[in-house]
Amino acid sequence: MTTYLPALIILVALFALELVYFQIADRFNIIDKPNHRSSHTSVTIRGGGIIFSLAAMISFFCFGFAFPYFILGLVLISLISFLDDIFTLNNKVRLSIHLIAVLLMFYQWGLFGLAWYWIPFALIFVIGTINAYNFMDGINGITGGYSLMAVTTLYYINEKVVSFTSSDLLITIALSLLVFNFFNFRKKAKCFAGDVGSVS
Repeated sequence: MTTYLPALIILVALFALELVYFQIADRFNIIDKPNHRSSHTSVTIRGGGIIFSLAAMISFFCFGFAFPYFILGLVLISLISFLDDIFTLNNKVRLSIHLIAVLLMFYQWGLFGLAWYWIPFALIFVIGTINAYNFMDGINGITGGYSLMAVTTLYYINEKVVSFTSSDLLITIALSLLVFNFFNFRKKAKCFAGDVGSVS
């Protein structure tokens, strides 16, 4: 993005998409009800993190269809995670989709060129990290705040140290995190990321 206008348009579009999702979540009762282990005390919309994968797809379609296997993996893992937000899915089904999605991402990054014995370790690390990240959701600002710092750091590295991905993708994801944090990083959160957000 060489000017601020595309970023502003995408930011407005992401806000609109998030608000549309809130209407859908209200309509279909995609909510998180507090229990004795919850850090929140009121019913909160679940799945607001769907905006992250939507942002990645916007970047894909708007900036040259870059990283198709990565985006396909992201769509798969987002879809299964969103279904897990609505229903309780079998762990084997969920982890199988995670495995396929991560393998697609590895293919995109060219990791299959490494020695074969690195692949199982990388799979365990990535899938483990994905699922560990999921536990941060439910505390206002944690998922969005850490993610925004991480993406900002990656953007700096990509721009100043070594280019390893699309800056447009990172900017678009950062914009989606700003939108999510607007609704989540407050005393009474409007939404939580849900599995679809914290996993993707």
